Amino acid sequence: MHHEANALEPTVDALMDGLCADLKRLAAIPSIAFPGFSPEPVLQARDLVVALLRDAGVTDIGELNLPDTAPVITATVPPPTPDAPTVLLYGHYDVQPPGAEHLWDSPPFEPTDIEGGIRARGIADDKANVMVHIGALRAFGGRPPVGLKIVIEGQEEYGSAFDDYPPTDPDLFACDAMIIADTGSIRPGTPTLTTALRGAAEVFVEARTLGAAVHSGEYGGAAPDALLVLVKALATLHDVHGDVAVEGLRREPWSGTALTDDEFRELAGVPRGTPLIGSGGLGERLWSGPAITVVGLDAPPVDHAASAVVPHARARLNLRVHPQQDPKEAQAALVRHLRSLRPFGIPLTVTPGDTGPGYEAATDGPAYRAARTALRRAWGADPVHTASGGSIPLVNGLAKAAPGAEILLFGAEDNLCNLHGPNERVLLSELRAALLAEAAFFTEYAATHRAGAAT
Repeated sequence: MHHEANALEPTVDALMDGLCADLKRLAAIPSIAFPGFSPEPVLQARDLVVALLRDAGVTDIGELNLPDTAPVITATVPPPTPDAPTVLLYGHYDVQPPGAEHLWDSPPFEPTDIEGGIRARGIADDKANVMVHIGALRAFGGRPPVGLKIVIEGQEEYGSAFDDYPPTDPDLFACDAMIIADTGSIRPGTPTLTTALRGAAEVFVEARTLGAAVHSGEYGGAAPDALLVLVKALATLHDVHGDVAVEGLRREPWSGTALTDDEFRELAGVPRGTPLIGSGGLGERLWSGPAITVVGLDAPPVDHAASAVVPHARARLNLRVHPQQDPKEAQAALVRHLRSLRPFGIPLTVTPGDTGPGYEAATDGPAYRAARTALRRAWGADPVHTASGGSIPLVNGLAKAAPGAEILLFGAEDNLCNLHGPNERVLLSELRAALLAEAAFFTEYAATHRAGAAT
């Protein structure tokens, strides 16, 4: 076993050229599973992933077809011995639309070599991570020291019926540990385990004050302006520092690793001299505390506005909540806050929208111990624990389907990879490290499992 473990680095290095060539083939396919885009490339990407799995030695490959959802590839590699653990590997083969193509330095679906990496839409999110799974299979000639269940979906970016499917078919997802490869390092070169995800909820709030718009000169000053009413309500959601001021939303200090203010400014594109909002650590503002964003506003557009008192205005609010807070409870707190307001004496109409739960991993089990060893070996540094302010609804579905499984989130992306933005790229150093980490995890976890079974 030690010989095999020590041989991983040269094995992985020998695989990199072929892996990058196949990654470029996959990234050249515009597999956008959004309405209005051709479904053909999505199926083409599915076919290529299936072919790559087959070439890597996987024989048991199936497909899950759910209503209005791109096919989910499912595959199984049986455990080499009855006592070997089973690991579920997750990724997705669909990508975000490219956005404005003139903002790209090269065509988004022509994978282009850049210094230290490759640029293309979807190359980091999530095609590099799909190739990490295929590379880990290649590293063991298709026969890893653990059993595998492979789940590669094709409509993650748009959302689909698959998010809620796993608990309805628990046998398909039964495993001892899972690697959700839809994340990566907090910064290049820093091995990162994402251990928490914020939950999310939507709330709509509107003000109706008049039967129709009226002349702002004749009536302004006494006629209630719906936009002013709404703005006054929205202004109560934060205190003078920009911290959320709604009762009942959970906030705690963040104990893991966080971004520095300068890193965050660069990532978020905050100009020098513009202050960040909120107080306390960035970790709790972004990950272990709430955030309320006004994501949409219905009101007369400035360029076509008449001199009139506005009769109706509406806002859409996006609420992000502590990983362990029930998003419905948090949503109810925001709804309660808004319904209690009477700006200028006028009640608001408040309507709750969708919710999605957060997630916090238990990090003290054998899979986490094996993963920390594997990541340290692959990146040459101690792994850090971080969180994501975004939500991955499927994680909760998988956690419900396999309640005893440890869930690991790591991968080949990094915080500077421009996922969902122009000039998305993956670094070869992160791709190699993620591949080595997954392969090393298989060996470590199999050995720990055997030792655990023996005692």
